[in-house]
Amino acid sequence: MTKASTHTALLWIVATGFFMQALDTTIVNTALPSIAHTLGVPALAMQPIVVAYTLTMALLTPASGWLADRFGTRRVYFTAILLFVIGSLCCASAHTLNQLIVARVLQGVGGSMLLPIGRLAVLRTISGERYVSALALISVAGQVGPILGPTLGGWFVEAFSWHWIFLINVPIGACGLLAVNRYLPDGASRDTPRFDMIGCAMLSLCMVACSLAIDVPMHSNRAAWSACLFVIGLAAALAYIPYARRAPNPLFRLGLFREPNFSVGLIGNLIARIGSSAVPFLVPLLLQLQLGYTPLHSGLMMLPAALAGTVAKRWIAPLIRRFGYEAFLLVNTLIVGGSIVAFALFSRGTPIAIEIAVLAVFGAANSMQFAAMNSVTLKGLSMVDAGSGNSLFSMVQMLAIGLGVSIGGGLVNLFAAEWGSAALGFRLSFICVGVITLISALVFRRLDNESGGRPAPIATRAAQR
Repeated sequence: MTKASTHTALLWIVATGFFMQALDTTIVNTALPSIAHTLGVPALAMQPIVVAYTLTMALLTPASGWLADRFGTRRVYFTAILLFVIGSLCCASAHTLNQLIVARVLQGVGGSMLLPIGRLAVLRTISGERYVSALALISVAGQVGPILGPTLGGWFVEAFSWHWIFLINVPIGACGLLAVNRYLPDGASRDTPRFDMIGCAMLSLCMVACSLAIDVPMHSNRAAWSACLFVIGLAAALAYIPYARRAPNPLFRLGLFREPNFSVGLIGNLIARIGSSAVPFLVPLLLQLQLGYTPLHSGLMMLPAALAGTVAKRWIAPLIRRFGYEAFLLVNTLIVGGSIVAFALFSRGTPIAIEIAVLAVFGAANSMQFAAMNSVTLKGLSMVDAGSGNSLFSMVQMLAIGLGVSIGGGLVNLFAAEWGSAALGFRLSFICVGVITLISALVFRRLDNESGGRPAPIATRAAQR
């Protein structure tokens, strides 16, 4: 086989892995009511199966590059696909909510390594201008997954059963395993520096504690448990600061935060994504539980948001060049937050054209928001810090998705219990998560305009995700 053919096969392997990972973050959402009915639990108690997947990926993402260096790209990527497939089979075989949560954790272990290691394999194999084109192909797979996910999930539920949203990964993964052994480079190194296990454990404890603090079950001591877990998470984060100053090779150098836009972008990303990440979880539940939509219909209703987001990506660079990051993010954040609040107006009497228009506005603005936030956060980092900064940034993205689902689902349960109306619970929850997104506009006002409004190469690659 020629070198060009080998490169093409490598790109398809990595793109397929990214597709599976991206698909699994959205395909579950439209099937949640059906899964809940089978398992005998309320649909609004299903957020742990989403949070378990995203939080696991956040915890293990920093270790993926080290594992590839230490044990070889081919071996680790093969293991990642294998774990993802085994986790998918366990998800389809689950008979209780706890079993499904454990299976989603196993899926997340494999999913956490698919994109970072695949991207590393492409970087080591393909260089020059072809690398940019290769990343563009991989990013398309990441965009197609969320577009097909909700509709495919709804169709599987109606045509077969919810189990097929997980079983679909098995034949795809089997083909991937065969291709990895043949086409993926090895790349193991005996000179790999030691991995910072202590630093990783501190930050992992911080993320887990903060996530559990929001997801504490409803009982009389909930406030005390939540406060205790938040304190543990904060203490772990603060303890990392003196540790990183002394450690010879910390997981994330404190020097990353001397770049002002990185710090501001990281905080703004976390707050903005908490609000917008609740939408893919709450909207299908609203459409099915309150408006009477079928799983397939609710999945199709998510298409306008995904398609509008894909189309809007081409507008980002011209708008940023004209208005700058601060002005663009300020206005666009208001649009994203406002469109989330508008979901509170959805009812059985709302014309479907208005629902589609709101979803399309949210999808377009949210897509541009993500790309602009990614770009401004990473564009000022040096080449030395780019890899580490991107890894930390990926952790925050995954953490925000989990927090958004936990906060969104928790608010619906809280308001529904307080006011005795699930419909009112959904309305108030959309208002709250929309306001959370709007708050991030205040954070983006602190961006450093001296670094310029022109997207840098690192930022351009980030915007493709």
